[in-house]
Formats: sequence, C-alpha cells, structure tokens
Amino acid sequence: MLSQKTKETLLGPLNANNPVVVQILGICSALAVTVQLKPALVMGIAVTIIVAMANVIVSLIRNTIPMRVRIIVQLVVVAALVTLVSEILKAFAYDVAMQLSVYLGLIITNCILMGRLEAFAMTNKPWDSFLDGLGNGLGYAIILVIVAFVRELFGAGTLLGFRIIPDSWYAANGGFYENNGMMLMPAMALILVGCVIWVHRSINDEKK
Repeated sequence: MLSQKTKETLLGPLNANNPVVVQILGICSALAVTVQLKPALVMGIAVTIIVAMANVIVSLIRNTIPMRVRIIVQLVVVAALVTLVSEILKAFAYDVAMQLSVYLGLIITNCILMGRLEAFAMTNKPWDSFLDGLGNGLGYAIILVIVAFVRELFGAGTLLGFRIIPDSWYAANGGFYENNGMMLMPAMALILVGCVIWVHRSINDEKK
C-alpha cells in the first residue's frame, strides 16, 4: 500500500524535510500558540486535518481548475475547511477555540497549506496528496508540541493544565524553585524554535 516514494512523502516532513525547521514555514503560529501545550496540540491537529483534506480536494479537482484562478480556488477550499474546524472547536472545545483566537482563522494563509496545495496537490493524485498533507501537518504539530512542552513546563510548572512541579519545590513554600517567566514571553518561543532548528540540523548533518 505504501511504496518507497509514498513512504518518503509521508515520513519526509517529520524529519528531513520538516516544514518548520527545514522549510521555515508556519513560524508565526508556532510562536503564537505555544505558551501552553493544549492549544498547541489542538492547533497541530487542526492544521494536519485541514492540510490533508485540502490536498485531497484540490488534487481531485486539479484538472478542472483554470490556472489563472487556481490560488483563489485553493483559498476557498482552505477557508471552507478552516470555518468547519473552527465551528466544531467552538461547539466542543470553546475555551481552546478562544485561546487560539485569531490564529485559528489565520490557518487560511498558513504558508504550509498554500505551499503544499500549489507545489504538490496541483500535480499529484489524491492518495499521494493526502499522505503529503498528513506528513506536513504532523511535522508542523511535532515542533509546536516540543516548543509548548518546554514553555509550559518551565514557565508555569504544568503540562496540559496539570501541576507537574510540586508546590513544595517553590521558594514561596520554603523550596528552591521558581518558574521562568521568560518562557511565557513571545521572544522565548523564537529562541526555542531556533534551538530546535540548531539541534535538528546538527543531528542531520552528522548523519549525512
């Protein structure tokens, strides 16, 4: 079911061709929604679903789209999917939808989405396009989760809202620990993404 080519299409974006740390796409939302792990997870899942489904839809209709309006058609497809996901989140996870706020709507203009639609879905079959979208979405989600994990753990002492660092460790209770407030600042997200890029490239350079 998965040939060597389709395996590379699916697995490549998880590491060697990751959209965030290699292609440097989707950085804005990676910085904006990673203060806590929960919204980062939801954003990663949302982008994965949207890019995979958008790839399939555009691939199915690619031969009927006039080239001069292809970008408009792609935006309409993505906008419809983003609206659907947004309404589902508001219905079943309203607090997370509010945390994601405007960044959920900005998925429409996410560089990863538009890049995969234009570079892959417009020239490949639906199954390959689905795998490409799934791989790129998961690759994006992995980076969000890594950054959010570090920021929430060391910035608030929690993960997914659950207390990880015991209260007895804190200086206010006679302990030795204090949360690093810098982790909750936007600049720290950029520094962490830079560290992830550095580690990723160092490991892959050694393999080469």
